[in-house]
Amino acid sequence: MFLRRPRVRIETERMTLRLPQHGDFRAWADLRAASRAFLTPWEPAWTPDHLGRRAFTNRVYWAQRAWSAGTALPLFLIRRADAALLGAVTVDNIRRGPAQAATIGYWIGAPHARQGYMTEALRAVIHHCFTVLDLSRLESACLPENAASRGVLEKCGYKYEGVAQSYLQINGRWRNHVLYANLRGDRRGRTGIG
Repeated sequence: MFLRRPRVRIETERMTLRLPQHGDFRAWADLRAASRAFLTPWEPAWTPDHLGRRAFTNRVYWAQRAWSAGTALPLFLIRRADAALLGAVTVDNIRRGPAQAATIGYWIGAPHARQGYMTEALRAVIHHCFTVLDLSRLESACLPENAASRGVLEKCGYKYEGVAQSYLQINGRWRNHVLYANLRGDRRGRTGIG
Protein backbone atom coordinates (compact mmCIF):
# COMPACT_ATOMS: atom_id res chain seq x y z
CA MET A 1 0.00 0.00 0.00
CA PHE A 2 1.31 3.44 -0.93
CA LEU A 3 0.99 6.51 1.23
CA ARG A 4 -1.26 9.15 -0.27
CA ARG A 5 0.91 12.14 -1.14
CA PRO A 6 -0.50 15.60 -1.68
CA ARG A 7 -0.92 16.77 -5.26
CA VAL A 8 2.12 18.55 -6.60
CA ARG A 9 1.89 21.96 -8.21
CA ILE A 10 4.98 24.03 -8.79
CA GLU A 11 4.31 27.54 -10.01
CA THR A 12 6.82 29.54 -12.07
CA GLU A 13 6.45 32.95 -13.67
CA ARG A 14 4.75 31.54 -16.80
CA MET A 15 3.93 27.91 -16.01
CA THR A 16 2.31 25.42 -13.70
CA LEU A 17 4.22 22.16 -13.29
CA ARG A 18 2.04 19.20 -12.33
CA LEU A 19 1.64 15.45 -12.67
CA PRO A 20 0.33 14.24 -16.04
CA GLN A 21 -3.42 13.57 -16.22
CA HIS A 22 -5.50 11.36 -18.52
CA GLY A 23 -7.02 14.47 -20.11
CA ASP A 24 -3.54 15.53 -21.34
CA PHE A 25 -3.40 12.73 -23.91
CA ARG A 26 -4.33 14.68 -27.04
CA ALA A 27 -2.07 17.65 -26.23
CA TRP A 28 0.81 15.31 -25.38
CA ALA A 29 0.42 13.12 -28.48
CA ASP A 30 0.07 16.14 -30.78
CA LEU A 31 3.11 17.92 -29.30
CA ARG A 32 5.28 14.79 -29.39
CA ALA A 33 4.21 14.03 -33.00
CA ALA A 34 4.90 17.62 -34.11
CA SER A 35 8.29 17.51 -32.35
CA ARG A 36 9.40 14.05 -33.49
CA ALA A 37 12.26 15.20 -35.74
CA PHE A 38 13.38 17.67 -33.06
CA LEU A 39 13.36 15.09 -30.21
CA THR A 40 14.47 11.77 -31.72
CA PRO A 41 18.19 12.66 -32.03
CA TRP A 42 18.29 13.07 -28.22
CA GLU A 43 15.94 10.35 -26.96
CA PRO A 44 15.70 6.57 -26.77
CA ALA A 45 14.01 5.08 -29.86
CA TRP A 46 10.24 5.42 -29.77
CA THR A 47 8.25 2.19 -29.60
CA PRO A 48 5.65 1.66 -32.35
CA ASP A 49 2.87 2.56 -29.89
CA HIS A 50 4.72 5.53 -28.36
CA LEU A 51 1.99 8.02 -29.29
CA GLY A 52 -0.92 5.68 -28.54
CA ARG A 53 -3.56 6.20 -25.86
CA ARG A 54 -2.69 2.97 -24.04
CA ALA A 55 1.00 3.94 -23.78
CA PHE A 56 -0.01 7.36 -22.46
CA THR A 57 -2.46 5.85 -19.96
CA ASN A 58 0.37 3.64 -18.70
CA ARG A 59 2.55 6.75 -18.30
CA VAL A 60 -0.12 8.48 -16.23
CA TYR A 61 -0.55 5.44 -13.97
CA TRP A 62 3.23 5.10 -13.63
CA ALA A 63 3.51 8.79 -12.70
CA GLN A 64 0.87 8.44 -9.98
CA ARG A 65 2.40 5.24 -8.56
CA ALA A 66 5.95 6.59 -8.67
CA TRP A 67 4.95 9.82 -6.92
CA SER A 68 2.96 7.91 -4.30
CA ALA A 69 5.93 5.59 -3.68
CA GLY A 70 8.37 8.52 -3.49
CA THR A 71 10.58 7.16 -6.28
CA ALA A 72 9.91 9.78 -8.97
CA LEU A 73 8.22 13.10 -9.64
CA PRO A 74 7.09 13.34 -13.30
CA LEU A 75 5.84 16.82 -14.19
CA PHE A 76 4.20 18.35 -17.24
CA LEU A 77 4.95 21.99 -18.06
CA ILE A 78 1.65 23.83 -18.61
CA ARG A 79 1.73 27.45 -19.80
CA ARG A 80 -0.78 29.39 -17.72
CA ALA A 81 -1.65 31.93 -20.42
CA ASP A 82 -3.32 29.32 -22.65
CA ALA A 83 -3.02 25.96 -20.81
CA ALA A 84 -0.68 24.66 -23.55
CA LEU A 85 1.51 21.66 -22.78
CA LEU A 86 5.13 22.69 -23.41
CA GLY A 87 7.16 19.66 -22.33
CA ALA A 88 8.07 17.68 -19.23
CA VAL A 89 10.61 17.35 -16.43
CA THR A 90 11.00 14.08 -14.53
CA VAL A 91 12.79 13.74 -11.21
CA ASP A 92 13.52 10.00 -11.24
CA ASN A 93 15.48 7.40 -9.34
CA ILE A 94 14.99 9.26 -6.05
CA ARG A 95 17.43 7.72 -3.58
CA ARG A 96 17.03 8.32 0.14
CA GLY A 97 19.39 7.53 3.00
CA PRO A 98 23.03 8.60 2.70
CA ALA A 99 22.67 9.66 -0.96
CA GLN A 100 19.58 11.94 -0.85
CA ALA A 101 19.92 12.14 -4.63
CA ALA A 102 17.89 11.93 -7.83
CA THR A 103 18.25 12.05 -11.60
CA ILE A 104 16.48 14.72 -13.66
CA GLY A 105 15.53 14.36 -17.31
CA TYR A 106 13.47 16.70 -19.48
CA TRP A 107 12.14 17.46 -22.95
CA ILE A 108 10.55 20.50 -24.58
CA GLY A 109 8.31 20.54 -27.65
CA ALA A 110 9.88 22.02 -30.77
CA PRO A 111 7.49 25.01 -30.98
CA HIS A 112 8.49 26.05 -27.45
CA ALA A 113 12.27 25.55 -27.62
CA ARG A 114 14.71 28.40 -27.04
CA GLN A 115 12.16 30.59 -25.23
CA GLY A 116 13.52 30.01 -21.72
CA TYR A 117 10.74 27.66 -20.62
CA MET A 118 13.01 24.76 -19.70
CA THR A 119 15.44 26.94 -17.75
CA GLU A 120 12.51 28.46 -15.85
CA ALA A 121 10.99 25.04 -15.14
CA LEU A 122 14.25 23.37 -14.19
CA ARG A 123 15.15 26.15 -11.73
CA ALA A 124 11.78 25.68 -10.01
CA VAL A 125 12.14 21.89 -9.93
CA ILE A 126 15.66 22.16 -8.47
CA HIS A 127 14.38 24.50 -5.76
CA HIS A 128 11.52 22.06 -5.00
CA CYS A 129 13.94 19.12 -4.85
CA PHE A 130 16.28 20.88 -2.43
CA THR A 131 13.69 22.54 -0.18
CA VAL A 132 10.58 20.32 -0.26
CA LEU A 133 11.96 16.88 -1.16
CA ASP A 134 15.10 17.50 0.96
CA LEU A 135 17.48 16.11 -1.66
CA SER A 136 21.18 16.97 -1.68
CA ARG A 137 22.36 16.00 -5.15
CA LEU A 138 20.68 16.18 -8.56
CA GLU A 139 22.20 14.47 -11.57
CA SER A 140 21.51 14.97 -15.28
CA ALA A 141 23.12 13.69 -18.45
CA CYS A 142 22.96 14.65 -22.11
CA LEU A 143 24.70 13.91 -25.38
CA PRO A 144 27.98 15.82 -25.70
CA GLU A 145 26.81 17.62 -28.86
CA ASN A 146 23.53 18.80 -27.29
CA ALA A 147 24.69 22.37 -26.72
CA ALA A 148 21.17 23.61 -25.85
CA SER A 149 20.73 21.05 -23.07
CA ARG A 150 24.22 21.66 -21.70
CA GLY A 151 23.50 25.40 -21.66
CA VAL A 152 20.26 24.89 -19.71
CA LEU A 153 22.03 22.73 -17.13
CA GLU A 154 24.86 25.23 -16.68
CA LYS A 155 22.40 28.17 -16.35
CA CYS A 156 20.63 26.20 -13.62
CA GLY A 157 23.74 25.70 -11.50
CA TYR A 158 24.88 22.27 -12.67
CA LYS A 159 28.59 21.51 -12.89
CA TYR A 160 30.20 19.20 -15.45
CA GLU A 161 31.49 15.98 -13.86
CA GLY A 162 32.68 13.81 -16.73
CA VAL A 163 31.69 11.38 -19.46
CA ALA A 164 29.79 8.10 -19.07
CA GLN A 165 30.72 5.64 -21.79
CA SER A 166 27.79 3.97 -23.63
CA TYR A 167 25.44 5.47 -21.05
CA LEU A 168 22.08 5.14 -22.84
CA GLN A 169 20.62 3.86 -26.08
CA ILE A 170 19.65 6.97 -28.00
CA ASN A 171 17.88 6.78 -31.32
CA GLY A 172 18.88 3.12 -31.63
CA ARG A 173 22.60 3.38 -30.67
CA TRP A 174 24.58 3.19 -27.43
CA ARG A 175 25.84 6.72 -26.83
CA ASN A 176 28.28 8.39 -24.47
CA HIS A 177 26.80 11.14 -22.30
CA VAL A 178 28.26 14.08 -20.43
CA LEU A 179 27.34 14.01 -16.74
CA TYR A 180 26.35 17.04 -14.70
CA ALA A 181 25.43 17.45 -11.03
CA ASN A 182 23.82 20.17 -8.95
CA LEU A 183 24.60 20.12 -5.22
CA ARG A 184 22.57 21.71 -2.47
CA GLY A 185 24.77 24.51 -1.12
CA ASP A 186 24.30 23.82 2.59
CA ARG A 187 25.07 20.11 2.30
CA ARG A 188 28.77 20.09 1.51
CA GLY A 189 31.42 18.64 3.80
CA ARG A 190 30.76 17.19 7.26
CA THR A 191 27.22 16.27 8.23
CA GLY A 192 27.65 16.35 12.00
CA ILE A 193 26.49 12.72 12.11
CA GLY A 194 28.89 9.94 12.97
